[in-house]
Amino acid sequence: MKDISIVIPLLDEEESLPELFEWIKKVMTANHWSFEVIFIDDGSKDNSWNIIEGLAKNNAEVKGIKFQRNYGKSAALNEGFQETSGQVVITMDADLQDSPDEIPELRKMILEDGYDLVSGWKKKRYDPLSKTIPTKLFNWATRKMSGISLNDFNCGLKAYHNKVIKSIEVYGEMHRYIPVIAKRAGFHKIGEKVVEHRARKYGSTKFGLDRFVNGFLDLLTITFISRFGKRPMHFFGLIGSIFFLIGFLFSIWMGIDKLFIDQQGRLITERPQFYITLTMMIMGVMLFLSGFLGELISRNSPYKNSYLVEKRF
Repeated sequence: MKDISIVIPLLDEEESLPELFEWIKKVMTANHWSFEVIFIDDGSKDNSWNIIEGLAKNNAEVKGIKFQRNYGKSAALNEGFQETSGQVVITMDADLQDSPDEIPELRKMILEDGYDLVSGWKKKRYDPLSKTIPTKLFNWATRKMSGISLNDFNCGLKAYHNKVIKSIEVYGEMHRYIPVIAKRAGFHKIGEKVVEHRARKYGSTKFGLDRFVNGFLDLLTITFISRFGKRPMHFFGLIGSIFFLIGFLFSIWMGIDKLFIDQQGRLITERPQFYITLTMMIMGVMLFLSGFLGELISRNSPYKNSYLVEKRF
């Protein structure tokens, strides 16, 4: 087993890759650690893959995975995690905004302090306000909904014990919520470390404003899955039962009112309460059945991602 595995997803980062690897190698050599660097090319259209192949020819520590097309950061991380053999796994971005000099302290927090996962906190950021303000709001919402006290959930620089990344699956755009996924898997010792955030040296950011909309929807998804993923009947069945019960009680009241109270001789179908009652009962049945079908699906159709990998070595 290696001491450290470093997983680096990337998209069109040809300028930074040689410099990043040399920096990582310098840190690893200085600490006398065995290591591997796993580059995942997420469908780059520049010369990134050729750079990775060149690094691999001259350095046995380099591994490479190339996707046929762009699947996203979550898919890249998930594939990279499967290839790791290190006792400690570090993830970082390929744009040189994450510093490999943080690795020794992150490793110490995992192995000596006993953390399952340590997330970086870019306390001082070199990003525009259009990015930092939504990020702060987003982190606040995630803290409230997940119960995990982290200031920067989406920081790419994280450290994991090997058992964590072998126990979780990252899919969709859930890379923002790996701490939440880890907690859901039973790993509760999650820490945070203030890390250096460097100004981008090459290229431009690959993320637009749409990531905040997608991020909010993913937050709702992960929250629901964390609480009801294996027991959807507890959510849909409960709400459906409440709807049906309210509708049923209203129907009884309307029947009593029609038989013993209402002296005007109006048809029940002429009263708006009838349609409200009918709608609630129908919705209750539909929600209940949704929960029942969800239970059947969750127990009999385990989901597994499949990505088309073009090359791997």
